[in-house]
Amino acid sequence: MTAGPSGTVRRRRFLAALLAGYLLVLSLIAFWPSPVDEGASGFIARFLGFLHRNGVPGWFDYNLIESGANVLLFIPFGVLVAAYLPLRHAWLALPAGVVASLCIELGQEQFRPERFATPRDVLANALGAAVGTVAVYAWAHRHSEEDTERR
Repeated sequence: MTAGPSGTVRRRRFLAALLAGYLLVLSLIAFWPSPVDEGASGFIARFLGFLHRNGVPGWFDYNLIESGANVLLFIPFGVLVAAYLPLRHAWLALPAGVVASLCIELGQEQFRPERFATPRDVLANALGAAVGTVAVYAWAHRHSEEDTERR
């Protein structure tokens, strides 16, 4: 009887498939001909106006929402890359996120002039990758403590 792939191999294949799917979606979002929020700009402006009229400070603006969306968009990048790598190399998910973000921003500048490449986006994307990476370390640490307690 032939044994199938080990749990680690299956896990890495699964993570590789998830990462490939995520990168496809990320590429579509990054290189879509128009900004992905273009159709929602009126709604966002009305929503922010409502919030500001009801006491939300003015610094909570479109730029903050856009940066927050970029952070959220790159959290899965950090999680998937860090989880795919051996734990001792999981930290490499952060520089990989920065490189991926720089490639996106440079690509937008070169091939999508209607899109806006900004250093702020790179910073927000890097923060998202960092949050995802830290989440993997936290999960691994928690599970190693649970394993130790069971012994």
